[in-house]
Amino acid sequence: MPTFAYPVDLTIDSAGRTLIVFPDFAGTATDGADRAEALAEAIDCLQEAIARHLAAREPLPLPSLARGRPTVAPGAVMAAKAALHAALRDVGLTNTALAERLGVGENEVRRLLDPGHASKIGSLEAALAALGHRLEITVKPAA
Repeated sequence: MPTFAYPVDLTIDSAGRTLIVFPDFAGTATDGADRAEALAEAIDCLQEAIARHLAAREPLPLPSLARGRPTVAPGAVMAAKAALHAALRDVGLTNTALAERLGVGENEVRRLLDPGHASKIGSLEAALAALGHRLEITVKPAA
């Protein structure tokens, strides 16, 4: 199971703004007045890119090698939703089959996968466990 920390390319435009491009998500970019603001905006940008993939039920791209570039990761809940999405695809299980394993209705599994729903991290952790995965959260210093 991959981590969901994606490398970014940073450049400075002619107006002095910092531009960020996600090479792993075609057409996904953002900017900020400076590096710190651009990296903060990049989190929202990445979450939107992940949300588009989840809503379309498309596989998420694997993060490419950072090779010295900064990386950006989504928030914990979005990362857990992405992991659940990937795990379901990997094991070839339907939402209904996962719901049966969890003893809940299929609509509850749909909400766990819905990027716009404020799922509880414990519910996502239980769903991942039902698929044979363990959720781990790593805390690192901010960029």
